[in-house]
Amino acid sequence: MSACVPTRADDPSRAERTHESQSPPPTRPRRHRIASADVSASIAVFLIALPLSLGIALATGAPLQAGLVAAAVGGLVAGRLGGAPLQVSGPAAGLTVVTADVIQQYGWRATCAITVVAGVAQLGLGLLRVARGALAVSPAIVHGMLAGIGVTIAVAQLHIVLGGTPHSSVMDNVRELPAQLARLHPAALSVSALTLAALLLWPRLPGRAGRLLRKVPAALVAVAGATVTASLAGLSLPKVDLPSWRSHALAGLPEGPALGLVAAVLTITLVCSVQSLLGAVAVDKLVAARPELSARVGRSDLDRELLGQGASNIVSGALGGLPVAGVAVRTSANVQAGAVSRNSTMLHGVLVVVAALLMVPILEFIPLASLAALVMAVGIQMVSLHHIRTVTRHREVLVYAVTTLGVVFFGVLEGVALGIAMAVAVALHRLTRTRITHDEKEGVHYVQVRGQLTFLAVPRLSRVLHLVPQGVHVVVELDGSFMDHAAYESLQDWQNTHTAHGGSVELTGRRSGVRIGEPTGPAGLQLGGGTAAAEPADCRCHPWTPWRNHQCEIPESVASHDAPTGAAHASGTSDTDGPDEPRDTGASPTGELDTAGGSSGADGPTGSGRRGESRSDASGGADGNRPSAHQLARGISAFQRNTAPLVRSELARLAREGQQPSQLFLTCADSRLVTSMITSSGPGDLFVVRNVGNLVPPPGQESGDDSVAAAIEYAVDVLRVRSITVCGHSGCGAMQALLKSAPGGEQTPLRRWLRHGRPSLERMSDESRPWARLAGRAPADPVEQLSLTNVVQQLEHLRAHESVARALRAGALELHGMYFHVGEAQAYLLTEGSTDKVFDHVGVADLSA
Repeated sequence: MSACVPTRADDPSRAERTHESQSPPPTRPRRHRIASADVSASIAVFLIALPLSLGIALATGAPLQAGLVAAAVGGLVAGRLGGAPLQVSGPAAGLTVVTADVIQQYGWRATCAITVVAGVAQLGLGLLRVARGALAVSPAIVHGMLAGIGVTIAVAQLHIVLGGTPHSSVMDNVRELPAQLARLHPAALSVSALTLAALLLWPRLPGRAGRLLRKVPAALVAVAGATVTASLAGLSLPKVDLPSWRSHALAGLPEGPALGLVAAVLTITLVCSVQSLLGAVAVDKLVAARPELSARVGRSDLDRELLGQGASNIVSGALGGLPVAGVAVRTSANVQAGAVSRNSTMLHGVLVVVAALLMVPILEFIPLASLAALVMAVGIQMVSLHHIRTVTRHREVLVYAVTTLGVVFFGVLEGVALGIAMAVAVALHRLTRTRITHDEKEGVHYVQVRGQLTFLAVPRLSRVLHLVPQGVHVVVELDGSFMDHAAYESLQDWQNTHTAHGGSVELTGRRSGVRIGEPTGPAGLQLGGGTAAAEPADCRCHPWTPWRNHQCEIPESVASHDAPTGAAHASGTSDTDGPDEPRDTGASPTGELDTAGGSSGADGPTGSGRRGESRSDASGGADGNRPSAHQLARGISAFQRNTAPLVRSELARLAREGQQPSQLFLTCADSRLVTSMITSSGPGDLFVVRNVGNLVPPPGQESGDDSVAAAIEYAVDVLRVRSITVCGHSGCGAMQALLKSAPGGEQTPLRRWLRHGRPSLERMSDESRPWARLAGRAPADPVEQLSLTNVVQQLEHLRAHESVARALRAGALELHGMYFHVGEAQAYLLTEGSTDKVFDHVGVADLSA
């Protein structure tokens, strides 16, 4: 744990107790040691890599030993030289189709030579430092390429599963499938079915025993189980044949047309490089979820990774191995098994070498049908439903489909080229396709612009805008992310003309920050995020904070201008001002500016207010002079217009099905804690209980206030939540009051409630207990220390409640402690299984996963 800084400078004994030496004294020579976590992770990866390497070699038509060579070289060479320390390299399913085509055309020895040349090309790319450029390829193309390769693999291996022999192309395999079904081989089919059943069921074993058994990789269990069953049953099946290493074929000079050889080299280089670089980026995301690991491993060096992969392919090809690339399945297993350095990858390579030299008699018992079923399952998994949903959500399903079909019917390089062409065509289509409509409802004219507003759309925009009568209220809805200079000037000129003739214009968009009313404009305008009504020119609401629309910082010079009056303008309803009654153009009667999400006035006579502050006077006005009821009405109006249409269907579903939250979130009533925002949750996700100080009264001490206990009982026994989180925060007023409270005094309702926090104060004062602390630093002040200690204490109070204790004993509930630093916008979670109560950072996770 990185949090080893003394937390109490005034207590030397406590500082010595919390500080743990992480290394021997500098005067003592340091010996290189391999962490036990790396050893266990290498064994787990080896057990996955061994059957997969044999299966991929079988699928390509290469000698089976070539798969073991590639796995060993990937572990030792790429593991030592690569820039992603935790990425595991070896023969990859994504290279199966490419390698099989090259072997079919040029033979195995020539394929090894082509692999060597591809490795040299990767070294050149790494030296040119172009690794980042490879990531510019659309994810839809990459996912489509992998899906096409997966389909090709699955269709080819299906013939071996059925007891036959695959053909060279997908179409031939599909055409011959009915004939293959007519001549099934029962023994091969039964072994394949057993392998697939084990692959499917092993990760789903229930109970505590299942959790222990699932530590053994499903691939190893499936192949080993099928092998043992086939041997005991005496089934006559083709099995793995590993010839003597003395007769192992090495690389030879390729023969054939130069253009074809160049294409083969480029294809292997492209697929190996892209798959390895994407894998390195994925490793960074996995490591980022473990802050203690990210500080030790660091981010991947993509150019070095490309150099390491190139060196691996040179060595693998020279030794008669398959092409090498980063492999997602083995890499994920490596990280999840707890690897902390590149030693785990290298050790897995050593284990593969040992197995290839000493385990040949055992490996030759494996039926080929079992390996084919394993590789077929991998191919099916490459067609990911998650990827399909992702590209569909981003409207790139056409690019994905074209790439997939291109790979299936024409080949990998051709399919990728078709995918790139389709991606360019889609981008151009989006840029040029803009839909502009005009409608009139209840006297208000609506002009809707769907798509990017560029100079190509200016003629249509002008034609529609001139259909709007003079002197009416117009709402222009901009539904796009970009507006160029020509479109900006055209819209601004029309707006000025329309308002000069007594009309009014309201500019809205799906995102905030649409700024049209400036005297001059940039060459291109980026529209922000959320919906907002006619925002003033100098509103500083940023695109990434649409919920802060009511906290725009307005200079006094702008605030003194006229603005639309009342909540009607902010909510999008029309005013009835006629041409002879000029409409206010910037100020309400209070001299403040309106936006869709509420407002904040100018900073008053002194101008000393800060962004985001809200002040109230004795009359209940917000910002010094605006009634809070008006702000509430504006906020509700903005919700009804902008947010309600987006969430109505989801709320209707929740109304029908009832609430089924997964968490009880118990936090402070502080207005700065927006629970849905800091947990990225939506309607129906959290059952929230808020009170002063996020306190949980122990059972029997509620004294007439059972609200928290009732909420806990309801959440656990009725809603069946799976976790309870107690969340404290920085700058907590309740903790400040606890620190300043003196014994005795008048027992106000607040004092009576805060007595439930006194055990936290006593816990912090207890010298026999280690203080709760933050990872990487000591608490900033006594208030923060008490806030951390209070979370730990309230978790103990939670465990004392009968419903919670019962659910914990049944394993149906988890308790979590959380601390949110408001000023840093940083969340900390209480680490589990540690005697020291340490709140550790919550890193950035892979949200696309």
